[in-house]
Amino acid sequence: MEKYISVLEKTRMFENISRDEIRSMLSCLQAKIKSYKKGELVFAAGDKIDRITMLMEGSLHIRRDDYWGNRVIINIVKPGDMFGESYLSRQDEAILNDVVAVEDSVVMFFDVKKVLTTCSAACHFHSMVVQNLFFAISDKNRDLVRKIGHMSKRTTRDKLMSYLSEEAGRQGSSQIIIPLNRQQLADFLCVDRSAMSNELSKMRDEGMLEFEKNRFTLLE
Repeated sequence: MEKYISVLEKTRMFENISRDEIRSMLSCLQAKIKSYKKGELVFAAGDKIDRITMLMEGSLHIRRDDYWGNRVIINIVKPGDMFGESYLSRQDEAILNDVVAVEDSVVMFFDVKKVLTTCSAACHFHSMVVQNLFFAISDKNRDLVRKIGHMSKRTTRDKLMSYLSEEAGRQGSSQIIIPLNRQQLADFLCVDRSAMSNELSKMRDEGMLEFEKNRFTLLE
């Protein structure tokens, strides 16, 4: 548990809370960790979630497969990211998507009731966690809006340009590394992989970009 405090202090949920304060809260929030092998499901569609979940190391994909095997990547979870909090409700709703480890991963779970209910000591940093949790959920909603913005573009090229442009802005460089391989990028943007690969080749031939695997250079 101790080795992940450095990850927690960089998260939105524990923003402005010291290492010692985080350390003292882990037991109060009944934090638990669990490891998952690559390809293992953290949650399956239909599961019910009663804990706040946060990735400590590795990488997860939130995805949905239809009856015919078509896959859509809803979101990519990186270390420090929360996931599944949309399903924490009094109605005890089942999760609609699978959450799968795309590499060996470690997840931390927090008792949601312990998070939202301050302890008898009423420590100020516990109240700050509740406030930070609200803003963390707000941040995730903005990320979802950005993804909808990519997907709402009419053509595969427009979707690629929207996504790559945002990544260049986020990474502060025209040379970027994306956390997706070709199939995963196609699933994330909801396009056909072959059509997307053809479009990338055309964009390269037109001098718009260069790429090698998941490394891209956007050109003027």
